[in-house]
Amino acid sequence: MNFEIVSPNTNIETIAVENGIRDIRRLRRMYGKGRWRKLKGEATIKLWNGKIKLAELHWYEAHGIGKLEMKRKRYLD
Repeated sequence: MNFEIVSPNTNIETIAVENGIRDIRRLRRMYGKGRWRKLKGEATIKLWNGKIKLAELHWYEAHGIGKLEMKRKRYLD
């Protein structure tokens, strides 16, 4: 992750749950069993070069495990 989250995530939406996630087998193998969800949201991030941008973020999340593999998909400003 080459950015730092400055503001909390907003407009959070569920993209996929359990078997709808393409990488569900890898997630279970690497991090354990859980009710896996793929989510997306918007947040203000600070890039490695110091610029601050509004971006769409995607990540995986499971109860008891937390948010994992957060990635920036696109800039919104």
